[in-house]
Amino acid sequence: MIIAQIINLARQLGDRNKEMHQGVWTKTAKGCYEIRGKTLGIVGYGHIGSQLSVMAEALGMQVAFYDIIAKLPLGNSKSTHDLESLLKRSDFVTLHVPETPETKEMIGAHQLSLMKKGSYLLNASRGTVVQIPALVNALRSGHLGGAYLDVYPEEPEKNTNQFHIDLQGLKNVLMTPHVGGSTEEAQANIGLEVARKLINFTNTGSTDAVCNLPDISLAPRRNSHRILNIHKNVPGVL
Repeated sequence: MIIAQIINLARQLGDRNKEMHQGVWTKTAKGCYEIRGKTLGIVGYGHIGSQLSVMAEALGMQVAFYDIIAKLPLGNSKSTHDLESLLKRSDFVTLHVPETPETKEMIGAHQLSLMKKGSYLLNASRGTVVQIPALVNALRSGHLGGAYLDVYPEEPEKNTNQFHIDLQGLKNVLMTPHVGGSTEEAQANIGLEVARKLINFTNTGSTDAVCNLPDISLAPRRNSHRILNIHKNVPGVL
């Protein structure tokens, strides 16, 4: 989905599609670019970020990534030492980080100002990572060429609820209603993954890659009392 939105932003396909539905024919190359040869900056090089890295490189993009944990680069991708360096060099910046105190509002006015003029920001991670007012200003001023969001600071609880955000109506801004994992295949895999994690937790006490608990990876041990002692010191774990 991120690859699709990178192409949509580069070619302004969201605006062209809307215009065609309104009966407006706008055949133009102004502000439209190929993604081949452009630099994709990936913030968060986990399961999704690393897979995206391989796919983007196959399309001819140069890939840079930043992660707070040292990760082995895949293909020809290159790691950057800090977030600022990645923002300055990238034509597209895509966010794939969890929601933590460190990532909350990590992309604000200062970080956006470091990005290339005409570059693009994509966020399909957590809605609290990007400061929306700062993003709106960067888009209206023309500093950013466009943006894509799948997640938001506040989201409706039901499909029937209204949704309002200041990004609505801005040019070359694509938005989807938190559908990053909304495929038949993904939902089936999520069910299996949740069951596996529950079994792993009850058998070993591991909370590996669990979103709302401290990350503890434990192998099965004979001395189960050691696991129980760890649990007593972890908030929210009984």
